[in-house]
Amino acid sequence: MYDITKLRQHFPTTTVYKDPSVMAMFLNAKIPAFLRDWILKRKAGSDGRIGDIDSLSTYIGTIIPRREEKGRLEDEARSNGETRQFLARIDVSFNSKANYYTFEIPTLGFAHNQTIVEDYVWDRVKGELIGGAGGWGLIKLGYMPPEGNKNNGKFTLLDYKNFCPYEVSVDAFREARKHFSTEEWMNIILGAIDYNPDGYAKAKINGHDLLVDEIWEAKHAMLTRLLPFIEPRVNLVELAPQQTGKSYIFGKVGKYGWLAGGGSLSRAKLFYDIASKRFGIVTSNDFVAVDEIKSIHFNDPAEMQGILKGYMEDGFVNVAGVKVEGDAGIILLGNIDINDMDASKDMFRELPDVFRDAALIERVHGFILGRKIPPLTDAMIINDWALNTEYFTEIMHLMRTPAETLRYRGLVEQLVQTKRGVDKREKEAVLRLCTAYMKLFLPHADGELIKDIGFQRDFKLYCLQPAVRMRDTVLQQMKIIDPAQFGKRSMSSYTLREE
Repeated sequence: MYDITKLRQHFPTTTVYKDPSVMAMFLNAKIPAFLRDWILKRKAGSDGRIGDIDSLSTYIGTIIPRREEKGRLEDEARSNGETRQFLARIDVSFNSKANYYTFEIPTLGFAHNQTIVEDYVWDRVKGELIGGAGGWGLIKLGYMPPEGNKNNGKFTLLDYKNFCPYEVSVDAFREARKHFSTEEWMNIILGAIDYNPDGYAKAKINGHDLLVDEIWEAKHAMLTRLLPFIEPRVNLVELAPQQTGKSYIFGKVGKYGWLAGGGSLSRAKLFYDIASKRFGIVTSNDFVAVDEIKSIHFNDPAEMQGILKGYMEDGFVNVAGVKVEGDAGIILLGNIDINDMDASKDMFRELPDVFRDAALIERVHGFILGRKIPPLTDAMIINDWALNTEYFTEIMHLMRTPAETLRYRGLVEQLVQTKRGVDKREKEAVLRLCTAYMKLFLPHADGELIKDIGFQRDFKLYCLQPAVRMRDTVLQQMKIIDPAQFGKRSMSSYTLREE
């Protein structure tokens, strides 16, 4: 575990008590972890515990309305002039033809064609809506009736407040990190995303207890899933056994990513809708995780394959003459049998042809070693004080800014060396993964600290070696799928400059 007293000392306002029974209640209600911790921070007692579950349930029902309550909210807006304040995600868009902003609340069914943000409200809330907490906030709606005989009644936005209850300082976060060893810090991050680090000692893979080294690898592999949360345009693949928490991490932990389920997925939804002239989800999210890729299908597979390759390489594509840019990483997720999780085998053999393309796979930075992550058990769920999930995901989002990324990438460039003539895509993948790992495990790094022998040891263990392994797994799959082009290629060596 970690020292709870020390954790609360250095993060006095950003820890929360995570009770599995209370967390399960939120999970059953389909409430993401970051919203859960926001609510717990307000309703828990001084000991972090929830004293009255019935009161909590009533509050949740009031503050987070369900889709079937849309009619009640509409009636409140029309009859009373305003709704009660509620918590939801809102997405705004500018209607250039009508010269006003509109909004949608997808979870409740409010669409752009039935809404308006009046200018006096927009001037007041745009600072919170633009670049705010992923569109999540406290909302109050009103209603504007039709004018005369016109059919132009609209629901209006009366108020919006970013729900983040505290100022998030990356510098303060870095300063607090200095008080923990990297091993302690790994366990603290696990707690931040709701996992009990001690539970891994009781876990099993294929019926076998984990050895000490395997426990470390399991924790590290689990946290590798967070790299797209903290570094722009990290493209990953994870083909792992079921019940290891993939969907939870990418779909419930943070508010800035998008988990797209199996089934049909279109170019319009992902990148750009030519008909409506709306930009897709890669332009407004930190990552797009495509789940159950074995069952995914596209209306035009060749078009999608080409667009994915272009975007994963450059961070932009052109669709019908429109440049579509984004910082979202592309994450491909799927379940395969644990016996097929072997870099020497074709792990992509059951995937649609769109993904069985070595040129597309080459644009994946790393392969998450999901076979090292044990199936989840009750013992692996945190039951103690931990970093607030909402706070931690906000920190990761802020560390994706260009200034932060340049800072950490510069440190990585100072630390890592390789031979001349290394493949450009391979080197970029390794260094990008190292940068993300450094932000995650060693955020307190600076120009002086990277000279420390102990720091370099941790960087090599937690960042460099895993990055090389992840990229090597990608290379092995490229060699299997296209041996003519990649069969003779091998990974370059990556070392620390001081070695």
